[in-house]
Amino acid sequence: MKLYYVYILQCADQLTYTGVTNNIARRFEEHQKGLNKNCFTYKRRPLKLIFSQEFNDINQAIYFEKKIKKWSAKKKLALANNQFDLLQILAECRNVTHSNFKPGDF
Repeated sequence: MKLYYVYILQCADQLTYTGVTNNIARRFEEHQKGLNKNCFTYKRRPLKLIFSQEFNDINQAIYFEKKIKKWSAKKKLALANNQFDLLQILAECRNVTHSNFKPGDF
């Protein structure tokens, strides 16, 4: 069975990069060596692998990658640090235009 991985890298400037691959060790090495000068991580090395999740279906992996790419850095770090309570708090709506907004939420 072929496996796929969604991963999060933390860059030297503390920004995060999220990707999907079928070989996490190879892909991390490619990022770390800066093989692609056009890659987001190229000028942000050294890098640290802070999260990876294994999938056996590429479509599920791509779906999850797209989902967490939209997350804030705080949410990604909470996921990477297994801080699921914090992840839930960060996921709660804080937007005044949302129907679940309650005054005093800020």
